[in-house]
Amino acid sequence: MIHKKLLFFFLLLILLTGCMYPSENLSQNQVANDVQLELVQEAIDQYVAQNDGRIPIYTKENDTPIYQKYIIDFNLLKQKNLIQSVPGSAFENGGVYQYVLIDVETEPKVKVIDLRISDQLRDIQQRLNIYLSDNNYPPFGEKIADGIYSLKHEELNLEAPPFVESPYSTNNLPVLIDTNGELLIDYRAELYQLLEGTENNYQEGEDIRRLITDNHPIVPAYSIPYTLSEGEPEFAPYLEDK
Repeated sequence: MIHKKLLFFFLLLILLTGCMYPSENLSQNQVANDVQLELVQEAIDQYVAQNDGRIPIYTKENDTPIYQKYIIDFNLLKQKNLIQSVPGSAFENGGVYQYVLIDVETEPKVKVIDLRISDQLRDIQQRLNIYLSDNNYPPFGEKIADGIYSLKHEELNLEAPPFVESPYSTNNLPVLIDTNGELLIDYRAELYQLLEGTENNYQEGEDIRRLITDNHPIVPAYSIPYTLSEGEPEFAPYLEDK
């Protein structure tokens, strides 16, 4: 009888633990795995074939940064019966990834934005908004490149320069600001590692962010173009964001 009670208690504990865990923390919602990406890619391919090359996305402003511009509209895929349900890792289903498309003019490919980066950046943006409500100019720090600066973190009530946790490695990626007051993430550390660890034929004057999307399912959101300078990555704000 005691054993039965212990077994019942153990099963109840497992059930309650599962109920108490929010959906965004479940393992299926934490990882945009290959199976989910492939299923969505198949649905996208079929949709494009059935709709004269059109893609199932939400309408965005033309000046939206390229890696945040083409967000997949799962409702359109479901209406065409191309998917049965939204992936568990997708934001629309309680997950931490926003499914997007890249290379839409050639061969649309499914990638994701890690929304945990968005959350970290949002906190810094809120601090910046508070600062700007009392000041005429953003808290520009050291000049990093033409039109790109570090942030005076003390002005934002931060103990250290702001950063986000990289979705690709253990790196902390600095958060910078441009002359328009827009925050951006510095991916140079990731690009440097990829340049060192992979074969590539990139030349100066080419946008090398493709290194990231060729090797990871997660896009470098909140970024601007980078190119090579003496074999190392540098900001290239003069290049078209495409």
